[in-house]
Amino acid sequence: MDTTGATQAISNYAFFIEPTQPHRLMTYQETLNYMFNSLPMYHRVGKAAYKADITNTLDMMEHLGHPETRFQSIHVAGTNGKGSVSHFLASILHKTESSATGKALKVGLYTSPHLVDFRERIRINGAMIPEEYVTRFIEKNKTFFDSHQLSFFEMTVGLAFSYFANEQVDIAVIEVGMGGRLDSTNVISPLLSIITNISFDHTQFLGNTLALIAGEKAGIIKEHTPVVIGQTQAETQPVFLSKAAEKEAPIIFADQHYTIEEVEGSSSTELHFRVEREGVTLLPHLVSPMAGSYQLKNLATVMQAVEELRHIGFAIADEQILQGVADVVSDTGLHGRWECFGKAPLIIGETAHNEDGVHEMLAKLQTMQYDDLHLVYGCVNDKDFSHILQLIGNAGKGHASHFYYSQPSVPRGLDVTILAAKAAELGMQGSAFPTVGEAIEEAKSRATAGDLILITGSIFLIADTVEYFNSHEQ
Repeated sequence: MDTTGATQAISNYAFFIEPTQPHRLMTYQETLNYMFNSLPMYHRVGKAAYKADITNTLDMMEHLGHPETRFQSIHVAGTNGKGSVSHFLASILHKTESSATGKALKVGLYTSPHLVDFRERIRINGAMIPEEYVTRFIEKNKTFFDSHQLSFFEMTVGLAFSYFANEQVDIAVIEVGMGGRLDSTNVISPLLSIITNISFDHTQFLGNTLALIAGEKAGIIKEHTPVVIGQTQAETQPVFLSKAAEKEAPIIFADQHYTIEEVEGSSSTELHFRVEREGVTLLPHLVSPMAGSYQLKNLATVMQAVEELRHIGFAIADEQILQGVADVVSDTGLHGRWECFGKAPLIIGETAHNEDGVHEMLAKLQTMQYDDLHLVYGCVNDKDFSHILQLIGNAGKGHASHFYYSQPSVPRGLDVTILAAKAAELGMQGSAFPTVGEAIEEAKSRATAGDLILITGSIFLIADTVEYFNSHEQ
């Protein structure tokens, strides 16, 4: 992993920030406490932090000297897959050389939410933003944040964009937080827009039909800027075509051109595939460390995006695609996408937090061989968990299934006693545990070598899982 961007950040910081006032700076932990406790954070508290307005972000960009105009970007939205697509593209671009300098591109990556460390959200060439940069940025701008009552997410976008501008990245991949039209990231003018797919999620904010949700996602489509749509869907295609025509934006549906097919060699921890474009094989054998079957759709979107970037002028070679896909986890720190935490028994973590994601997870399970299934599940309190429970009740079809319920360690985490009681009503009796670590310990004690332990649900449950295994490494 190239850490040049991170090590230079502190020395370059003087170009961004004036000398601080003559008082003790906050420590990094104090900075985190301020951000998490003083500023509304949607992923922790939910609806109270959501703002259907980007006025604050526009004001913040002006306050910061419009950093959003000082770097090139790719904007990625969608219900599922936007995180994986963002990480794949960042890894591929990091392998790519600049035509101007002959050196590897300096690539920013902004994603959300983080799992363990806040700094996971903001990276350059895989290296997380330095703690000191975060602290000094907050110290410098705290008065503005307080007076404008900025949300956690708004502030984080300002931090990321300022960091990327100050560090002079060649390009940044920017993942939308929620929706698109009113998302704080939607102040950039990207080289390329991407919308992965549309499914039901955050319906209380984005609408209760696929067309309405697509309308919010389509808000990232900019004038004369190409947009890649990952999945052709009858309900959403007219929405995207209409918005693209309005903006005179070239629009390309990835799945109408690219086919990604699994090939021999795939396993529970690796996905082997080939890439075809309109029936012609372009890349016969690639390997992804993210083995979820849904990655085939994401990779079609990635390939179409690469084609568009080549048209724009990026010299991305086939070898760089192969290496970027293979190294995506080590290059970008991506977690929770069919992630292997252990073998014998096989332990997999998967962030299937909505209906579409659960269907994809079930499809993957049907391709696997194992004895019994031990399913650890937990969710947040503003999801339709009853419906999701009914779906995952079929996860172990043909196998003996054991259920373990837990609660993500965020304020939005659904009370595990409520979850377990509802599951019992649906015929999915299981044990309730206050922490995912305790649930995993119980599953491990009951599982045999040929069993599968699947940990799924909220991304925050996966975050707790990552922390658990990090603290229990041998």
